[in-house]
Amino acid sequence: MQNAINFEKLLDKVLKTIRFFWHLCRRFEYMKQFFLYILVFFCWGKVFASPDSVIIPLNRQLFHDRIDNEQSLADREDGIADGMIRVSKNEEVNLQVTDALIRRLNEYQYLVETNDSIANNNEKIRQLNFIESFIRNFRVSRRQQKVDPSLAPLLVDVFFKAWMANWKGASIFPFIAEMSFEAGVVLTEVFPKNKGYKESKNWLFIKYCHLHPDKILSLIGPYANESFADSLVVVACKNDPEQLYNYANSTKSEEGKLIQRNTNPTVKTIVQITKLDNALLYYPFLDNLLTNKITIGAIKKIIGDGEMKMDSIGYFKLLVKTEKAYFYRLGVKKDTPIAMFGENGLRKMLQRKAIKHFITPINNLHEQNNLNIRMRAIDPLSAEDLYYVIVMGESDIYTSSYKHSFARLLQRLGTKPRGDSLLLSVNMDFFKKFIKMAANFNQLDTFLKTMPANNSTTLMKAFVANLDDGNNLEDAVDVADSYSSITDTLLLQNILKNVISNEQKRINQNNVKGKTIYGLLKTIFLSAANNTIDLTSQIGIPSIYSLDYKYIADDSGRVIEQVFFYGDEDGKMYFPQFINSFSPKEWKINYQKEWVEIKSLTGKKVWIYANLPLDNDQNLDDTAQIHLAKYLAKNDLEPAVVVHRGHSYWLPRTIDRMVGGAKIIVLGSCGGYKNLSQIISTSPDAHIISTKEIGKGDINRPILNYLNQSIASGKMLVWKDMWGSLTKLFYSDRNKSVRESWDDYIPPYKNLGAIFIKAYNKKIDGGL
Repeated sequence: MQNAINFEKLLDKVLKTIRFFWHLCRRFEYMKQFFLYILVFFCWGKVFASPDSVIIPLNRQLFHDRIDNEQSLADREDGIADGMIRVSKNEEVNLQVTDALIRRLNEYQYLVETNDSIANNNEKIRQLNFIESFIRNFRVSRRQQKVDPSLAPLLVDVFFKAWMANWKGASIFPFIAEMSFEAGVVLTEVFPKNKGYKESKNWLFIKYCHLHPDKILSLIGPYANESFADSLVVVACKNDPEQLYNYANSTKSEEGKLIQRNTNPTVKTIVQITKLDNALLYYPFLDNLLTNKITIGAIKKIIGDGEMKMDSIGYFKLLVKTEKAYFYRLGVKKDTPIAMFGENGLRKMLQRKAIKHFITPINNLHEQNNLNIRMRAIDPLSAEDLYYVIVMGESDIYTSSYKHSFARLLQRLGTKPRGDSLLLSVNMDFFKKFIKMAANFNQLDTFLKTMPANNSTTLMKAFVANLDDGNNLEDAVDVADSYSSITDTLLLQNILKNVISNEQKRINQNNVKGKTIYGLLKTIFLSAANNTIDLTSQIGIPSIYSLDYKYIADDSGRVIEQVFFYGDEDGKMYFPQFINSFSPKEWKINYQKEWVEIKSLTGKKVWIYANLPLDNDQNLDDTAQIHLAKYLAKNDLEPAVVVHRGHSYWLPRTIDRMVGGAKIIVLGSCGGYKNLSQIISTSPDAHIISTKEIGKGDINRPILNYLNQSIASGKMLVWKDMWGSLTKLFYSDRNKSVRESWDDYIPPYKNLGAIFIKAYNKKIDGGL
């Protein structure tokens, strides 16, 4: 019986070898390569025992079977169990990998059986287990895409060296140290009891940390008492000081203790800040604290004991002063300040304070006719301070709030204001954002006239320059949005001329990204000036001019619409008006506990779901949205139309809850590039209706009524027709503010920023 089992195993090995050489014959183009392989095979045969001379004892057969099974699983990873392990389109690479993982590991098995120095059964089993563990680790790492499978021959080489070292009681570390991180992980875990295991694990952790410094603090706990831990904390601090700040607060954790004892000046300063009351208010000034440009005491005089007794004006002015200094370092010296970015960094704090202390108060008084009362919050601010209030409040500032703030900014510049001097005083920080907002609110011409003509020309050249720099498209989107708002024909011509000039420059440089960005902007701008240019065919995106009912209906012929309401005062005020806009003759309204369901009674099936504006202070509106989303998903009701009814600060939550694939999205302010790009990432073909300011209920209701009635009719939804009809409606309104608000709404075919992002993503997907 034993001889029969051994014979079957031997036959299986022989068949594997025959299949291997059969593939070799088929795939090698030149016979001399084949004979070279034969030579290599027989050379290996001289080193190790020939398979047909090895008899496997029954009590170890199981352990050989396990290795064979792992080899079979490795063979099947490519989807075909044919004796060839394919990891590449290069057949020579595949042959080398197959040879390493099958023939060479087979030889290692026979070595265990024939080596006289492995005297007892248990030791032979232990050595066989190492082989099994190795190929299993490799196979799993390959499947998880944690290791390059073409490295198999090298891995087998190093495995053999480490295996021999372990066999002799020596450390595996010298062999692990010469490998990449991924390969080192595969090999190290084969020998967990080796005396070099801990040293190897430490080395691998250090290597991983340098590859992924953002993961250091989350993983360093088990290594907190190692000699290298302190230096890794410094690396983590340089990479993300804000993360270090968060971990430093946890004084009882291993990570917190490690940070607390660190002697690095930057780390020590962050630790010192975490111990202060209102510590987050100090964090933006970390760089200046480290260089003794400011003291904690000086900051504390402004902060006081926190929000209640804080000098909010003094604090904002200090933030502005620090932002100017940080941006100078960033832009001129190419030195990134530690505390400039991040959730608690300087810019986020500057934005929060601009909105809280200045933009929100003047927005809330938008019905106050006495401007001295309405604009009182910004009275103590200089022109530079107001500049940062404006650019930081892009997604929150009302049109009237912007215009009056802009007017005061010019007043602060004196009787002969010079806009170019202002931009130079802030080191051109956010100047593209400032130009974009001036264009959107029809103040760009006014601003450009505050400087000599040659300076304004230079400024607009700079506005459209270097749009291919950086990691995102924000500047390019700002330029696109600005173009759609400018009415000065000469200025539009100059912008287009500069775009074409930059495109030609990128073509000459063979700069693919630059050619794409400027080429798309050129086409989009030409289409805006010439209605005969069809952007859909020119830049390869779905139609932006109209929508067919069949395109937005689901498989059951229904159009599902989801409306997001929020439980603040505005949400509670406008929700009844929203409900009352649906005629009982045409719509059936059914209230649920947390939402309302509205279904069309005539025409096509339009089903609208809106969460109730339940109390926001108790998070009930949030819960209602979550439950509604689950209900829609459970019943296969996928919204094709998504409507955001709330302030812009609620918009990120709406975006996070949007399902993918929406065809129409109606917003208030889009909130700038970040929100716009996230929307398009989720729903790449969406037609987006937005406004330059906060959405208004008196505008939104007629938009939604027209939209819903048009969809229910089953007719083609043509945006230009819709915009023409609504323009007549709003311009007949006696309320001047309604007309002004309507002018700030942007139809999908004029949302040039969104169109640009869609077109660019399309180019990227097509490989540019």
